[in-house]
Amino acid sequence: MRPRDVCSSLTKKSRSNFYYAFLFLPRTQREAIYAVYAFCRIVDDVVDLGGVPELQRRELGRWRQELARCFDGDPQEPVAQRVASVVKRFPIPRSALEAILDGVEMDLDRSRYETFEDLYPYCDRVAGAVGLCCIEIFGYTDPRCRDYAINLGVALQLTNILRDVQPDAARGRIYLPQEDLRRFGVSAEDLKAGRYTPAFVELMRFEASRARQFYERAWTHLPAQDAPRLVAAEIMGRIYFALLQAIESRQFRVFGERVSVPVSRKLAIALSCWARARLGRAA
Repeated sequence: MRPRDVCSSLTKKSRSNFYYAFLFLPRTQREAIYAVYAFCRIVDDVVDLGGVPELQRRELGRWRQELARCFDGDPQEPVAQRVASVVKRFPIPRSALEAILDGVEMDLDRSRYETFEDLYPYCDRVAGAVGLCCIEIFGYTDPRCRDYAINLGVALQLTNILRDVQPDAARGRIYLPQEDLRRFGVSAEDLKAGRYTPAFVELMRFEASRARQFYERAWTHLPAQDAPRLVAAEIMGRIYFALLQAIESRQFRVFGERVSVPVSRKLAIALSCWARARLGRAA
């Protein structure tokens, strides 16, 4: 399978919320985004799928070497070969791709965060850095778009944390800050066991409010003249915001069945964002 096809297959197979944001991109941008997504998916799976930490670190080290070859040499992995072609065409910061690896590796180093200030660098690396890669592919003119990308990435990551609080806890990872758990009287064991209590609801309401703040910060930093170029990012943001709303509307019943946004709703959001972008261009 050609490197381009490997990246496309990985993205389409995932049918993630990101997939629907990519549908309206021109082919060159879409294939570039597929390459970045495939890179993120692969290195994330190195840690998320479990295994021996020493071997996981070794595999991440191998991907660090492949990433270096994307800029300085001749990568061997099909996905890395596609990333190499993408970074030649688009000004994706090497530091952003390296930050993604740093963020993924944090899951091998720690499973608890005392405060949100401790958690923020993790969210920034595994999600904010992805946003910085994406906007270089989408294109923009105003430097404020970088703040938009970082804040939106953090908002998306916080939404993921709320949705996946039980499966993460089952793997021994508690991303909700420890000081917040103590404040609302919720334990790590409560999360792992899926204990749905009034205290848990209040904790989740507090965390959801924080996620909303990052969505608002992102939208505040989105310059009007760049909004049409960043329509794919806006689709991602609006789909994830709909996911946050779904979690809230269920009163934070996230234990058991995984909360998701129906495909029909995702497509409706994508079409709506695309239509608004087209009207913006026409104006």
